[in-house]
Amino acid sequence: MSHLRLAVLLGMTVALGPFALDTYLPAFPRIAAALGAGHAQIGLTLSIYVIVLGLGQLIGGPLSDRYGRRNVLFAGIALFGFASVMVSLAESVEALLAWRGVQGLGGAWCAVSVPAIVRDRVRGTDAARLFALIGLVMFVAPALAPSIGSLVLTFAGWRAIFVFLAAYAALVAVLLYMGLFRHAPEPERSRTPVITLVTNYARVLRHAAAMRFIALQALVFSTMMVFITHASFIYQEWFGLSKTVFSALFAANVAGMAATNLLNRRLLLSFSAPVLLRAAITVQAAAVITLAAVSWLDPPAALVAGLIIVSVSCMGMIAPNNIASTLEYFPTLGGTASAALGATQYAFAGAVSALSTALADGTLVPIALTMAACGGTALILALPAPGIARRGVLVEAET
Repeated sequence: MSHLRLAVLLGMTVALGPFALDTYLPAFPRIAAALGAGHAQIGLTLSIYVIVLGLGQLIGGPLSDRYGRRNVLFAGIALFGFASVMVSLAESVEALLAWRGVQGLGGAWCAVSVPAIVRDRVRGTDAARLFALIGLVMFVAPALAPSIGSLVLTFAGWRAIFVFLAAYAALVAVLLYMGLFRHAPEPERSRTPVITLVTNYARVLRHAAAMRFIALQALVFSTMMVFITHASFIYQEWFGLSKTVFSALFAANVAGMAATNLLNRRLLLSFSAPVLLRAAITVQAAAVITLAAVSWLDPPAALVAGLIIVSVSCMGMIAPNNIASTLEYFPTLGGTASAALGATQYAFAGAVSALSTALADGTLVPIALTMAACGGTALILALPAPGIARRGVLVEAET
C-alpha cells in the first residue's frame, strides 16, 4: 500500500479524536441550557473524554501487540460509535459524563492502534514523514469540526452532533476493512505469557530517552488542550465573537498546523526529527510565554488569536517528530510504547485542562499562565533532546 493511501486511512481513523473533541464546542451553551448545567460542568465532558482517551490506551496498546491491531481497532470503533449514540440520548449531565467516558475508551483503542500500525511498517525518518502525512490528512477534522457542529446545531440540535460522530465511526470502519485489512495480513502476533503485558510496560518506562519524549508530548499537548477547553469562552464570551468568527479562528489554527506539517516533511530530508522537534517547541514556548505576559494588559482579540495560532501551529511539527522519536526504540513493542505515549499525553492534558477550569476566574490570565507553564517546562526538556536521542538503545519485547 502506498504511503498516501495508508496515510488517508489512518488519518481518518485518528480524526475520530479531534471530531469528538471539537465538533460539539459551539454547542456548549445549548447543552448547558438543555441539561440545566453550568459552563464548568459541560467543560468537564471534554476533560473526562481526554482523561479516559489517555488511560484507555494503557489497555488497548498491549492488547494490540498481543492480539493484533485489527481486533483492537475495530473493537474501539464499535465502542466509540455506540457511546456516541448514547451521548445523544443523555438526559442529565451525569449521563453525559459517563457516556463521554465510554466514548473516550473507544477512541483510545483507535488512537493507540494507528502509531503501532505505522511502526510495524516503517521506522526512522520514513516513520516521521509518514506520521507527518497522517497528520496532514487528519488536520481536516479539527478544521471542519466546529463548522460541522455549528451547521448541525442550526438545523438539528446538539444531540445530532453525536449521531454524526457515530455515523463517521461507521464509515471509518468500512473504509478500514475494505482498504487496509481485507487483503493485507497482519504482522505475526505475540503469544508470550500474559504477564508480559505488564512487564513490557516496565521496559518502556525504564527507557530514559523515550520517557523524555513522552513527557514532552504530555506537556505540549496540554498547552493546546487548555486552549481547546477554553476556546469557546475566550472567543465567544470574553471577546464576544460570533460562531462564524470562532469557527474561522479555529480553522486558522488547523491551517497553521497543516503548514508547519508540510514544512516539516521537507525539512526532514535535511534534519533529524529530534532537532526539528526542539526548534518547534522553542517557538511554541515563546508564543505562550508572550501570551501570558500580555494577558495582564487587556490585549486585543487579534493579538491573543495570533499568539494562540502560532502556538497551536507548532503542533504540526512537534507531534510527528515526537511520536517517531519515541517509537524508534521499540521495534516489537509499538503498541505498548504508543499506549504509554498516548496515555500520558491525554491523561496529563485532561488533568491540566480540569485544573485550568478550576482556576478560571473569568479572565485570560489563569488560562495563559497554565499554557505558559506547560510550554516553558517542555522547552527545558527539549533543549538536550537531540543529543539524548542519539544515545538511546533499542528495546525488544520480553519473551
